[in-house]
Amino acid sequence: MSEQPVEQSVEEAEATVADIVSEGTVELPPKDHPASDGDFDEVVHGALDAVGGTLLFKIRIDEPDEPHYAAAAFVGDGESRQYLVLTMPLTGGHLSVETATKSKSPIARIAAAYAGLADAFGHAA
Repeated sequence: MSEQPVEQSVEEAEATVADIVSEGTVELPPKDHPASDGDFDEVVHGALDAVGGTLLFKIRIDEPDEPHYAAAAFVGDGESRQYLVLTMPLTGGHLSVETATKSKSPIARIAAAYAGLADAFGHAA
């Protein structure tokens, strides 16, 4: 029952993920209600499934000023592969999506290297 993802640019994928979240297609934890790791996982997978994206990794970042969950993902294949950074405050209520090229998060710089490593292990297996 899996649909083939529609080929789209990273900007379109970023906008689609943002639209899916803003339209309530993916249910977010209420604002000021602590989000669990499971909540973040569900939101990220729901959004990525809608655009044919692939999760690379997710992590909880306990910064003193803005603790949040973060994930790196990609859309597309080969030369057209583009990376996304998805973040959500631990307080819940808002999933932010941005391209890795625009992101200031250190996770953005790790995403491509992680994907390359995963690809190498996949070919070796």
